[in-house]
Amino acid sequence: MRVLSIVHDADAGAGVFADAVAERGHELDEWDISRRPEPPAPIHEYAAVLVFGGPMHVDQEERHGWLRDEHRLLQQLLADEVPLMGVCLGGQLLAKALHARVGRMPSPEIGWFEIELTPEAAADPVFGGLPGRFPSFQWHLYSFELPEGAAPLAGNERCLQAFRAGGSAWAIQFHPEVTWETLESWLRSSKPQEDGALDFARLVAESRELIGSWNAFGKELCWRFLAVAEGATPRRAATTRATSPGS
Repeated sequence: MRVLSIVHDADAGAGVFADAVAERGHELDEWDISRRPEPPAPIHEYAAVLVFGGPMHVDQEERHGWLRDEHRLLQQLLADEVPLMGVCLGGQLLAKALHARVGRMPSPEIGWFEIELTPEAAADPVFGGLPGRFPSFQWHLYSFELPEGAAPLAGNERCLQAFRAGGSAWAIQFHPEVTWETLESWLRSSKPQEDGALDFARLVAESRELIGSWNAFGKELCWRFLAVAEGATPRRAATTRATSPGS
């Protein structure tokens, strides 16, 4: 199975999700959509698509014109029921493609925060069977609301943390893909005026303690998504056989 990883920044890649794809025997292509107008292969060749984070925001289309192309691409993939999972910015872009509100939070959510699954998660093929509560790594200034008809899967006192749209698309606000190396890089490049009051020493200490189990959780989550994609038979209209999102 061929999987597409859409990234928006060199410092926000697939992380442990890439390991999960490889361990299930699949091929992963990375596409930095902010730098290349076309994916490595025609979109219709991919059985699943992962969409990751980045330092930009969904409402910055004037600054990042390629966001408009990605918006159209995600709407087409959703219509064709291609298995999708969006992480952080990727989840927000999925929510926007589904006409849900995405906006700036009163304050950033950065660090380790507990998440609780919803009752709807029990029957979900990806979230069903996961722990009812778990610590999660977060790094976001924006959050999404629930699209019409979607199933809420997880949340906390700050915001909705995950939802499923139809039977093929998942959006998550937290970062199950993040590795220790990536986390360190984010800390080095953090902008205090944007991130707010952040106890770096505490965050590093918590991360050292939690990152191992968190990476195992991230792999498990991705494996579950890939298992859905392996059994999926997405509806592929002729219009999806273009090589670029803007076509």
